[in-house]
Amino acid sequence: MNTTSLNKNETSNFSATFLGNSAKTLSVGNHDLTIDEVVSVARHGAKVQLSDNQDVLQGVQASCDYIKNAVESGQPIYGVTSGFGGMANVVISPESAELLQNNLIWYHKTGAGQRLPIADIRAAMLLRANSHLYGASGIRLEIIRRMEIFLNAGVTPHVYEFGSIGASGDLVPLSYITGALVGLDRCYTVDFKGEEIDAPTALKRLGLEPLQLLPKEGLAMMNGTSVMTGIAANCVYDTKVLLALAMGAHALAIQGLNGTNQSFHPFIHKLKPHSGQKWAASQMLNLLAGSRLVREELDGSHDYRGEHPIQDRYSLRCLPQYMGPIVDGIEQIKKQMEVEINSVTDNPLIDVENQASYHGGNFLGQYIGVGMDQLRYYIGLLAKHLDVQIAYLVAPEFNNGLPASLVGNPERSVNMGLKGLQIAGNSIMPLLTFYGNSIADRFPTHAEQFNQNINSQGFASANLARRSVDIFQQYMAISLMFAVQAVDLRTHLVADHYDARACLSPATRDLYMAVRNVVGQQPSADRPYIWNDHEQALDLHITLIADDIASGGQIVAAVNNLLSE
Repeated sequence: MNTTSLNKNETSNFSATFLGNSAKTLSVGNHDLTIDEVVSVARHGAKVQLSDNQDVLQGVQASCDYIKNAVESGQPIYGVTSGFGGMANVVISPESAELLQNNLIWYHKTGAGQRLPIADIRAAMLLRANSHLYGASGIRLEIIRRMEIFLNAGVTPHVYEFGSIGASGDLVPLSYITGALVGLDRCYTVDFKGEEIDAPTALKRLGLEPLQLLPKEGLAMMNGTSVMTGIAANCVYDTKVLLALAMGAHALAIQGLNGTNQSFHPFIHKLKPHSGQKWAASQMLNLLAGSRLVREELDGSHDYRGEHPIQDRYSLRCLPQYMGPIVDGIEQIKKQMEVEINSVTDNPLIDVENQASYHGGNFLGQYIGVGMDQLRYYIGLLAKHLDVQIAYLVAPEFNNGLPASLVGNPERSVNMGLKGLQIAGNSIMPLLTFYGNSIADRFPTHAEQFNQNINSQGFASANLARRSVDIFQQYMAISLMFAVQAVDLRTHLVADHYDARACLSPATRDLYMAVRNVVGQQPSADRPYIWNDHEQALDLHITLIADDIASGGQIVAAVNNLLSE
């Protein structure tokens, strides 16, 4: 699939959502934003309303007044009355202070690669507005309001995937947003509710005039972690969804394998009380409660089982211990991203109360770089665990009586079942573990005259995380297909029919039915999900399920109880 079609599809999907005119309005500047709130604006068209708190608005104006006075008095301030980066020794006259800011946008117009998704850029604009409302940046309220206007009108600047090393923030990506907001030139373009137009034309449609940046304003807009953090916020949200779906897929697999519920007994986990481990064990007990397909052994019983082991293999028995660090790690990353979402990340920062400015480095995206490296690592671990369960399900030596490769119709000798589907999954899982490698430790040390001689790679790490999420959604689709087929076949062994609804736990029945509904195949007493090889195209099923997951559809709704924990 080419880049153009990807962008058009995403534009179409967003426009349909945005034009639905979400009734929700998010107030910005009055409280700390959450990842869920960022996603509501980025993806679902929630309206944005800047704070009307006079203390907030006066703080914004006071920071502008400080910069104006500093320029008029010739006070030395980095990036206001000096050059940038390794050229900060260059003195800028008051007469050239505005030119310095507008020129800053031009020489950073160096983005490369594909365009970023609209949702990520919308998240970035929301976070930039939120950051500036702290009144420490020296930027006019008029420019902050333009981000509010763009978001509410469905106007999104085009930004590219390469260009930021995450040191002085996202200089190149944010320069594209800034150039579009002020209508710097026709070479800055936007998506206007699905239509590509140049920025000056977009401003005219919105009833806005082009702006010249005042001292500090270009630097205030471009110094910051808002783009990488916006991407990261969307990725964390998606990963929490995928974690919940992984738990649901495991619960179906355990039922398909006739596993025990004993491994999740609270007695075990109170003796190793990591919070993520306890959560995973408790959730799995809830997911399996009432199932006719598991071995009910919560009373401590564990009888000999002929040729089968007395206890389950590790991928089932150690599930809480394996999932626990992943659960805890994702939660820690979420907390760090929400701190970054509600931070001021440009430089220098203005202390209006004490009439001082401070040179620092809040723009360094190290929390994003390290956090997204870790997130990709956890995604790889989730995929590896699911891959083991799939291998368990298809092997008649280990799967407690299921047919090889989960073949549906045993009377048709040419049926190979889900053999090809497993190979497809096998091709994806190593990619996800490979994407789990770090990039935050691989920065260039010589960047920008050795000024940016440490840099976070946060932007690159966040973009890699988005790619990991996209790939994992495909892999999750495959995992769920195996799980549905397995519980149908186990139901036949237990109840002599293939309609798993009669035997599944209530908590997993919704997920099972959501997958069935999405692929357009209702349960049948006479046949499992896959009966004969030639009766369906499995690649179409992968696409349908993955698209439903990506859009937060029926399958995600089926695990909402886990998402709220």
